[in-house]
Amino acid sequence: MGYAWGFKKWAAELADSTRAELGLGPLDRLEPRALAEYLAIPVYELSNIAAYDPRAQHLLTVEPEAFSAVTVFAGPRRAITHNDAHAPTRQNSNISHEIAHGLLRHPPTPALGDTGCRSWNQDIEDEAGWLAGCLLVTEQATFAVARGAWSIAEAARRLAVSEAMIRFRLNGTGAVKRVQRFGAR
Repeated sequence: MGYAWGFKKWAAELADSTRAELGLGPLDRLEPRALAEYLAIPVYELSNIAAYDPRAQHLLTVEPEAFSAVTVFAGPRRAITHNDAHAPTRQNSNISHEIAHGLLRHPPTPALGDTGCRSWNQDIEDEAGWLAGCLLVTEQATFAVARGAWSIAEAARRLAVSEAMIRFRLNGTGAVKRVQRFGAR
C-alpha cells in the first residue's frame, strides 16, 4: 500500500500528542491498556470470554495465531477484545493496533463478507499498524537505537515491545540511514 501523502508524518505527530496527553516523553513506555482507559475504550481478554463460551478456548489453545484482537462497536462506543494467550509484547501491539483504528476514526466494518470469508481492508489495516508502531516506539526512540544508546533488545525490553517491532520502526523511520548520513539528529 502507498500511504496518503503526509500520513506517516501526521501519524507520528498524532502519536506524540497522544502520548503527551498521558504525560509520556518520547522515550517512555506506553501502556496500551492505560491509553485505552484514558480513551474510555474497555479492553477484554479472550480468556474471560472462553470462561462462558468454549469456542473462544479454541483460539487460546489450539489456534492462538488465528485471532489477535478486534474492535467491537455498539453505536458510537467501541470495545477491544484481545487474545491474552499471546506474549505480553504481542498483546501490547494488538491492543495498540485496535486503539489506532479508533484514533484514526476508522468506521466499523463487517467481520465477514457476503461469501462468508473474512472482510479485510488492507489500507486501513496498514494505517492502524503504522500508527500503533508510532505510539509504541517513537521516532526519537528509533534514533536512540540508531545512535547506539540502546540495543534493539534493550529498546524492546524498555518499551515492552518485540524486537521485530523495533526493527519495523527502525526501517520505517530510516533512523539508521539518517544517523549514518547526517550524524546525530
